[in-house]
Amino acid sequence: MGMTAGWCPAAVVLALAALSCLLLSPVATAAEAAEVAGQAAHRNTERIAGSCILLLSQEHPPAGSAGDVLEDNPVGRLKVFVYDLPSKYNKRIVTKDPRCLNHMFAAEIFMHRFLLSSAVRTLNPKEADWFYTPVYTTCDLTPAGLPLPFKSPRMMRSAIQYLSSKWPFWNKTDGADHFFVVPHDFGACFHYQEEKAIERGILPMLRRATLVQTFGQKNHVCLKEGSITIPPYAPPQKMQAHLIPADTPRSIFVYFRGLFYDNGNDPEGGYYVRGARASLWENFKNNPLFDISTEHPATYYEDMQRAVFCLCPLGWAPWSPRLVEAVVFGCIPVIIADDIVLPFADAIPWEEIGVFVDEEDVPKLDTILTSIPIEDILRKQRLLANPSMKKAMLFPQPAQPRDAFHQILNGLARKLPHSKSVYLQPAEKHLNWTAGPVGDLKPW
Repeated sequence: MGMTAGWCPAAVVLALAALSCLLLSPVATAAEAAEVAGQAAHRNTERIAGSCILLLSQEHPPAGSAGDVLEDNPVGRLKVFVYDLPSKYNKRIVTKDPRCLNHMFAAEIFMHRFLLSSAVRTLNPKEADWFYTPVYTTCDLTPAGLPLPFKSPRMMRSAIQYLSSKWPFWNKTDGADHFFVVPHDFGACFHYQEEKAIERGILPMLRRATLVQTFGQKNHVCLKEGSITIPPYAPPQKMQAHLIPADTPRSIFVYFRGLFYDNGNDPEGGYYVRGARASLWENFKNNPLFDISTEHPATYYEDMQRAVFCLCPLGWAPWSPRLVEAVVFGCIPVIIADDIVLPFADAIPWEEIGVFVDEEDVPKLDTILTSIPIEDILRKQRLLANPSMKKAMLFPQPAQPRDAFHQILNGLARKLPHSKSVYLQPAEKHLNWTAGPVGDLKPW
């Protein structure tokens, strides 16, 4: 394969030579890997301007320490009342189309199932700290399995109208002590195209509620203050089935599988992901240290476990399941999404386990990654090897301590006690029930 501009052939040779040493040694340790890379770098005058001398150990490093907050147990710190809504809002939808159980938006389904048997659930709404409304808004799927959000606002409004007429609790706060899981591309803006999502804004009925959502971007109309940003759903059992031996060499430097262009909606690549993926392909498609392609092989999960860095660029929205997969498989996530708000950012030390690259700096990605000291890489690996870090990104069935379910509860618990402003005074109202696009007001 050819070289891109700015590449140093000598550095490539040194990197590949050191890599070969690792691959030939079945018992290579993290220290030995660092020594090999360090010696190569020293022989090349420490680091040849933008050189490629960066390797990882063959074995998983010892577990590092995650933030203490990941270890928190929410049981005893909050009580949640789960509204018993008619099945048309949740269970009947899944029965009609069970594909909802496997796509990246499935957190709304599994959070409901988790809470029904959780120790934090209370059957007495008068003692509840939080109220949960189980509405499956991402289960209206196209033949290709993609969620259509167009009915979601009507569905959500209908559910709120139902619970506010049957129980008194919504009307006491205008929903300020309620939380909703809204895992759409742009959360409660309910549209998969950003311009349309911004135009819509957050559904007016939800503007006092706490939103639990995958979408997170600073200073964006679709992320309200106080929201809890969560990882997208990735099937834990499927990932577990593809684990490979811990002593497998990480012989791939940079790995990515996915679209670079959306030929149907943006064939030139300038609008889709703001051009970041198009730039990635044009600059590194022939680079020997970049294993990038549109093909999605059967060995996708195994390949991530053989990689040093896994690229996590934005798509139509900033987030994707690649972030979850990278953390679970110990591959250092390279986050290319300006102003992204990452899952459980108050608990997971993203700056310590990942690499952040500005979208405009994608053409310099080779230099950026090959300039990271090996000791920094090994430290990131140690943190990624911590079981608590991995658990926090997953929604397993059954639930496990410190998993994503429990991190959501921890986030809710940290918001307690509610301030006095949550509770409405007599005749006080904040929400306009007739606000929003006319189409949203139609019965569901």
